[in-house]
Amino acid sequence: MLNHINTNFPYKILAVDDEEYHLKLEKLILLPPEFEVSFARNGAEALSTIQQDDFDVVLLDKRMPGMSGDDVCRYIRQELGMKMLPIIMVTGSSSQEELEKSLLAGANDFVRKPYASMELIARVRSAANKKRLTDQLDDIESVLFALARMVEAKDKNTGDHCSRLEHMAEVFGEKLGLDHLQLLALRRGGVLHDIGKLGIPDSILLKNGSLTDDEWSVMRQHCEIGSQLCSGLKTMKLTVPIIQHHHERWDGSGYPAGLKGKNIPYLARVFQIIDIYDALAFERPYKKAFSREKIISIFKEETAKGWRDPELVERFLTLLNERPDDLVMPERREKDLGAKIFESITASGINYEALKNGTE
Repeated sequence: MLNHINTNFPYKILAVDDEEYHLKLEKLILLPPEFEVSFARNGAEALSTIQQDDFDVVLLDKRMPGMSGDDVCRYIRQELGMKMLPIIMVTGSSSQEELEKSLLAGANDFVRKPYASMELIARVRSAANKKRLTDQLDDIESVLFALARMVEAKDKNTGDHCSRLEHMAEVFGEKLGLDHLQLLALRRGGVLHDIGKLGIPDSILLKNGSLTDDEWSVMRQHCEIGSQLCSGLKTMKLTVPIIQHHHERWDGSGYPAGLKGKNIPYLARVFQIIDIYDALAFERPYKKAFSREKIISIFKEETAKGWRDPELVERFLTLLNERPDDLVMPERREKDLGAKIFESITASGINYEALKNGTE
């Protein structure tokens, strides 16, 4: 899916140096049409410029009066939150200690003065390519998250289902001692698990009443469709098994692959418990919200039937008994980018209620 890098020129470069000579030299080396170079002559000017425009690379002089290059770099990372903006430190120092300080401040690479033209071009081009690829991945992920929110919006019965799952999956994952990447996969799964329903006809997806056997056969395809939509992204490597297998059962009677026991991916088993809990704990047109006692009873019953991972169910029920408030989504929770994009779309004039009713 991603077999190329978006190299639409020019690469936008911000050169930061208090010496006019070095700024002119960098502009003479980094020529159009490949590069477009802007200047800042001190740290404060650099920070102001970065907040007003988007750049692919920052060439940052290490030693400047006032704010040093390290100070500027640290501010960009910590205060502006720009973790992915490539920063190449330009320095005349060969001290290992000084280079380590810049790395700790957030620099990605170094160019030592005096530098060769080809070296500067190669380092800047490499950093800019990586930035464009990262931006492309961010754009694709954002579209996927927004599409997932579209699916949720069509079903007027689920409310903030995705946001709740995102929160609860993270809480349960932390309880299980999962690492950062696994928790991120669970959060993404909370939003993306049903994205495959984009490929399910509305006549089935929004049907009032029970589905026929043939309709259920179509509905079950959403797991495979969703995994195919997301499998081209390396960043979704841990999330795709959640999307594909969150309807499997411990005894092998689930779908789409009929996986059994520990052959079901671990994160899919973890996520499934949260997905089921949300369906039980919140009101739907066909049922009221169940009490904690009834939810526990249903989990135990389904585990006894062989449908759920007994160890994970036990860990979840311990959480539900001892810290039930942890599962409640905070009122002020930061929205994922897909939710922000979806809100922008609806604010721009799309009829949200019509979308929820499947008539837009």
